[in-house]
Amino acid sequence: MTDARPLGADEATFIAAVRSGDTARFALITERHRRELQVHCYRMLANYEDAQDMTQETFLRAWNKRESFKGHAALRTWLYRIATNACLDFLEKRNNRTPVPSELSEVLYLQPYPDRMLPEDPQESVVARETIELAFIVAVQHLPPRQRAVFILRDVLGWPASKAADALELTVASVTSALQRARVTMHEQLPDRRLDWRSPELSNDERGVVKSYIDAHERNDLDGLMSLLRDDLRFAMLPEPGTLTTTAKDAVDGWVSGGLFQRGYDDWRGTTTTVNRMPAAVLYLRTPDDPEYRLFAIAVLHIADGKIAELTGFDATDKPWLDLPPTL
Repeated sequence: MTDARPLGADEATFIAAVRSGDTARFALITERHRRELQVHCYRMLANYEDAQDMTQETFLRAWNKRESFKGHAALRTWLYRIATNACLDFLEKRNNRTPVPSELSEVLYLQPYPDRMLPEDPQESVVARETIELAFIVAVQHLPPRQRAVFILRDVLGWPASKAADALELTVASVTSALQRARVTMHEQLPDRRLDWRSPELSNDERGVVKSYIDAHERNDLDGLMSLLRDDLRFAMLPEPGTLTTTAKDAVDGWVSGGLFQRGYDDWRGTTTTVNRMPAAVLYLRTPDDPEYRLFAIAVLHIADGKIAELTGFDATDKPWLDLPPTL
């Protein structure tokens, strides 16, 4: 795989580290690509923990294959190629990494991605908001693994067909065909609004709604909570199967009938965060015999016109997720 480019400083330093066997310099050079590679693996796998594992696997493979790097491609390109193939190998061995067939094809292995782990340099991040939102990540999972890789390399990372073909050891014609099929599936899975470019910053409306959502929990204000929800709310609570489209009243009534806001589930505290460049509420619950509020759930909100249009909840009990404090 070659790029039409002269040998860069990163590539020259990397080759020198390989020739000298300098593991510390090797680690320093490759480590600077960790965040963007981890996002790439997350898009492929939709699972934060798996993405971490495959990023580490990428660095291990890079070390084992270090002698094969001659500087004909950018070091970043070479690492992306290794990461992509590590993810494809992972998917080939797992039979539980496809959407569960249902009316809405559930992705039960989906995990949120903390914004603090996104690449910091906007020129290197390749993380436009609409390509890290949960709806996009779920839609990508409906693509067969190799189509998924082609789509991400071509339409998300912007690689030319020849470069993607080299990375995946395919012909350009095969890449072009796979991309066409992938685009059809993505258009079927994503509403048009998901394809618009958006600012990565949360709007004032979004910040206000997530704060009100937390306030309603802390006050056990069911009417206030209901007023924040659209009447065509899409709701899911992972890892449980089932995405519902429901009215605001039915949603709140369902939560109450399930025990929320009843005795033992009525003493809440919350904090705001962002995951997948979306507003999220981190909810903590204190039971009657416990002096502390314990991490209970993460609610990721898609907000449209000042109301919650989609709510994807993640059960966070007994999970050390996203480096969130386990208690408040």
